[in-house]
Amino acid sequence: MRMPDGKPKNTKKTLSRLLTYLRHDIPRLVLVLVFILVTTGSQLAATWMLTPVFDTIAAGDMAQIPLLLLALAAIYLVGVLTTFAQSRMMIRISQNMVCRMRKELFDHVMTLPIVFFDRSSHGDIMSRFSNDMDTVSESLSNASVQVITSLISLIGTVISMLILSPTLTLLTMVLIPLMLLIARIVMKKAHGYFAEQQASLGALNGYIEETIEGQRVVKVFCHEDKAQAEFREINETYRQKATRAQILGGMLMPLMQHMSTFSYVIVAVVGGIFALNGTFTFGNIASFLTFSRQFGRPITEISNQMTAIQSALAGAERVFDVLDTASEPADKEGAARLCYEDGRYYWDYRGARRPVSGDVRLTNVTFGYIPEKTVLKNVSLYAKPGQKIAFVGSTGAGKTTITNLLTRFYDINEGTITIDGIDLYDIALADLRKAQALVLQDTHLFGGTVMENIRYGKPAATDDECIAAAKLASAHSFIMRLPHGYDTVLESDGGNLSQGQRQLLNIARAAVADPAILILDEATSSVDTRTELHIEHGMDRLMNGRTTFVIAHRLSTVRNSDAILVIEHGEILERGDHDDLIAQQGRYYKLYTGQFELD
Repeated sequence: MRMPDGKPKNTKKTLSRLLTYLRHDIPRLVLVLVFILVTTGSQLAATWMLTPVFDTIAAGDMAQIPLLLLALAAIYLVGVLTTFAQSRMMIRISQNMVCRMRKELFDHVMTLPIVFFDRSSHGDIMSRFSNDMDTVSESLSNASVQVITSLISLIGTVISMLILSPTLTLLTMVLIPLMLLIARIVMKKAHGYFAEQQASLGALNGYIEETIEGQRVVKVFCHEDKAQAEFREINETYRQKATRAQILGGMLMPLMQHMSTFSYVIVAVVGGIFALNGTFTFGNIASFLTFSRQFGRPITEISNQMTAIQSALAGAERVFDVLDTASEPADKEGAARLCYEDGRYYWDYRGARRPVSGDVRLTNVTFGYIPEKTVLKNVSLYAKPGQKIAFVGSTGAGKTTITNLLTRFYDINEGTITIDGIDLYDIALADLRKAQALVLQDTHLFGGTVMENIRYGKPAATDDECIAAAKLASAHSFIMRLPHGYDTVLESDGGNLSQGQRQLLNIARAAVADPAILILDEATSSVDTRTELHIEHGMDRLMNGRTTFVIAHRLSTVRNSDAILVIEHGEILERGDHDDLIAQQGRYYKLYTGQFELD
């Protein structure tokens, strides 16, 4: 995933892409623009009203003052009402837009390959859903409206000033080129700093999430001091980048204000001279000075809000980075589909149906997670329907990698993989995974009831099917001892269950899916020996009639396998059943007799 590098990117392209999410709210945007015009018009009209008010006071006609003040109050009231209406509507529009963006982002994330999640910090991904989206929302509902209002106000103010006095108007605008130049330089720098700030915030969130999730590990290894030191370093990096961004963004408004005040003083002096010479009335000078003050304010406000807009664009770029990440490849035309008929699963492929039996073959497969390092080297193996194939080898030998290829979490570099005689890449991806069930060493349960977690393996499963799956996995007895049985609501990731109980639910989830191919990646490593023996019969029933791939460090769990493959350094060294490999007195024999230990 491409991370923000702190350098300015294509701001116009990002802004244009961001605006496409507003196409559904064009009528509301038009209405907001009308409200903005009315609001700005009321502000300008109120300033124009100063001329008759002051001229009436100067003429001593106090009888007209209440009427003029009443008209002025009515103008301000209209402005207040339209400001309230536009703010409320823009909040609704911004929330609609961010809702659409967040939905699109989540939908796209669901299509991304596993490699994206393996290489990305979960906290950083979450930061794009939360912090970056919130920044975009706030900028749209506040900053963008303020910029548009300020632009319209600036145009109206300049026209009004020209009507009152072209000379004073020219004098007021002398400093404009310098103000715009400063604003451009500062904002160009600020964009890069805000991109760095958002990236650092993502890294900070990622570290916090990782540390909180791993609190048991942190405490058992007394890692608190080091964790605090690492957090201070990451937090300090974020502080430095955020400080640079905020200082550079925040300095713009004071600069503009001081330059605007300087211009105001000059105009006030010259305007006073005009008034003394009779060129201006008191009402004219009062209105012009107010317009002069208002002239600088929109520029200052635009400069200030551009900081928020730049921050939002940096956040939007991070969201678009994820949206631009390639999804898992699309299915080929005419790809094999999984269908169910007469109590059996079939592959619907090229106009014919063939039974799903679980015949798996790898031929000369070569693969590496990165091009420079090959993990599997010209691997060939087969699993006949219903066979139990066990992988034995050191950590990093390539055992789990084979299962990652079978599920197409990763794509092979060379060779072929077939299931029931169909090339793996000729099978629709969703159907391929429906034909398999994966039980990992690391369990993960979702928020909800026990029943809902078991049903996750097959959304259409009935309660009876889920209960049958739990019984098959030897999970039924402990579930019935829970406060509400199958309706017991699980805490975060099954925190109210033991590790063994969570793994049993994982196995039950696989059982209800009724797959043709079962993959057990250290599935019983998280349970004690007694629990392992307790579920052994259930696992045997689950594996019965299914092609099963088992990865295990405990050699006792693979003794009854149809074939045991010893894998080291990405190559298959030995293949055979337990008795065959013992008779060969090779690597497996040394492992089993304790002459050699797995890494």
